[in-house]
This record gives sequence, structure tokens and C-alpha cells, in this order.
Amino acid sequence: MDIAIRKPSELGAAERDAWREFVAADPALGSPYFAVEFAECCEEARNDTRVLVVRENGQITGFLPFQQGLVGYARPLGGPLSDVHGTIGEPGRESDPRAWLREAGIPVFEFHGALASQRGFHEGAAEFDGSWMIDVSNGYEGWEAQRRTVSSKPLRNIATRYKRLNEVEGGYNFVMADDRPDAFEKMIDWKREQYQTTGVFDVFSVPWTRKLLEAIMRRQCDHFSGVCSTLNIGGEIVAVHVGMMSDRVCQYWFPTFDRAYSTLSPGLLLLVETIRTAEALGQQGIELGPGEFGFKKDLSTYQVPLATGTFCTPSMLGHLHQIGAAMVKSAEAAPLGPASAWPGKAMRKIDRLAGFYAA
Repeated sequence: MDIAIRKPSELGAAERDAWREFVAADPALGSPYFAVEFAECCEEARNDTRVLVVRENGQITGFLPFQQGLVGYARPLGGPLSDVHGTIGEPGRESDPRAWLREAGIPVFEFHGALASQRGFHEGAAEFDGSWMIDVSNGYEGWEAQRRTVSSKPLRNIATRYKRLNEVEGGYNFVMADDRPDAFEKMIDWKREQYQTTGVFDVFSVPWTRKLLEAIMRRQCDHFSGVCSTLNIGGEIVAVHVGMMSDRVCQYWFPTFDRAYSTLSPGLLLLVETIRTAEALGQQGIELGPGEFGFKKDLSTYQVPLATGTFCTPSMLGHLHQIGAAMVKSAEAAPLGPASAWPGKAMRKIDRLAGFYAA
């Protein structure tokens, strides 16, 4: 096995072709997170973007894109913004990310949304979760019929919201690809207001986040593109989503709305309009990412299983990380009631923040 570390821009034509062939052949790699173009956009935004290129007997067999932080502490491509990640390789061939990282000399790789279908991540996994997916392969009607078999209440709620929307003076319209500059800017402004109001870390307080989204919006090709969608009332933007699409999956990434219209639930209706439109664009699914949010549970068809954990290779940094993890595990096992969970939560929050500032 031969391992090389490259910047995405350093990949040759044969490597890029192999990457695309692997993605096209594997339904599990339908997310735009797995597109080589996403890796290139990350490199535009962050100078620590790297790719492990794996060859066996001279043949390219796999890739693992990542962010190479200080002293080799690696995180998934896109850092904390990555909802889904994993290895990219030949379908049917089991990858061994731990062995790849060890061979490349990467001491620590912390993942939080690796495809659990890639069993190579199970060895380092500490917990499992799922990314919510809306199946639009049978169109809006097919999605609606499936959801009705589960619960009709969310659909009644949507119908009520549309009734209110239709009563608003000026009418409304949905634009799937809105190239007005103020649409993108409104998303940034409203999202930052939301972060401030809820006390959640402002991801746009670090420059590379905006750079990444701008790089994605500049990419418009058949198998990868940035997307900015809007819901408008009387010609005024009331909800906006900025995300990305592959030729199969739309990653629903940064949705937000004008709080002045909150009684109309414009954020919910923006997503519903996206569901209506997705099939016509050749999309098979809309991925909402992980998280215990009511609207995700109500609208999603299934979850893509994900794994969270760490790979530590023999090294001083790897050893120190294992010591810290063992201390957190001991604290969580202690009979301290709710307080026993504090160390783990604190460590996860610190790591998330470190992932934003690593660039």
C-alpha cells in the first residue's frame, strides 16, 4: 500500500477521474460532501485542506479528504461544518481508514459524521447517530404519500401554513436558484442574528466559513453546484437557504428566515417548496444532516447511519488524546448524576470550536 498526501489542487487527471468514478458507482457517496469539487472549494477557503491518495500495486483504490490541523490533529473535510464524511473508494472494497492514517503519519483523526456503512470507522467509533434524508425519488406526491402513512399531522400543519401564506397581500413565489447578491447576504445576516439570539457559536465569526460558501456558489457544473433558494412575498425575500447539490442529493445546509414573518413559518415552507422542485432537477434526496429537530423528524423519510469517534495512531499526540478520552469516560461513568456528562460535553464543545479556528 502506498499513501500520498496531496492538496486537492495537486491531484492529477487520473486521480480526479478515479475519484469521480468511485462516487458515481457508489450510492452511499451521493452527498455533495463527497464531490472532488467540494474538496477544491475547501482548499480555496482553508490552506490546511489535504487528501490521502491510496494506491495498491500502483492502482488508485481510495481517497480520504481531511483538514490537517496543528501538529497533525486532523478533522473531516469542512471541519465542524461537515455533516457527512468518509472514505471514497471502489464499491465493495472495504476501506481501512485507521491503517491509511497510520501509514500517512497522521496522529489523530477525529470524526463526527462518518458513514457507518463504511465499517472501517467502527473500530474508532464511540457513538452512532444519523443524518435525516427526505426521499424525493418518487416526486413530491410520492414523498407526501409516504409521510401520510407515518403521520398526517405535519402535512395538515403545512396545509394550514399555505392557507395563511395565500392570504398575504402581494402573493408569494419560490426561486430555487436565486442569484441576487442580497439573497446570500440576507442569509448571512439572519443566520448571525439567530446565532446571537440562541447563544449558539456564530460560524460566520471565522472568515473561512463565508469563503467556503462563496467558493461553493461559484461552482456550477452537472455533478456539483452551489444553490441559493428563496421564498418571496410581494417580491421581498422572507426565507433563504444556501447549500449545495450533487447530481443526486441536495444538502440542505444554511436555511433561515426573516423573524418578522415567523407566524407564516416561511422556513418550513421554503423547505417544502424545495421538496416540490427537487425531482425536476434530477435529485433523489434532500439531506438535512443530523440533529434532534422536530421538522427533520416530521419531514424525513429515513436516516443515513453515521459514526462519531477518533482514530489515534502510535504517537505522543495520539497517546495524550487517549489519556484525555479515558479521563472523560471515567467521569461519565462516575455516580454524579447529570454532572457526570459535563466533562464530555465540555470536551466536545472545545473540539468543535478548535475545528473552526484551526484554519
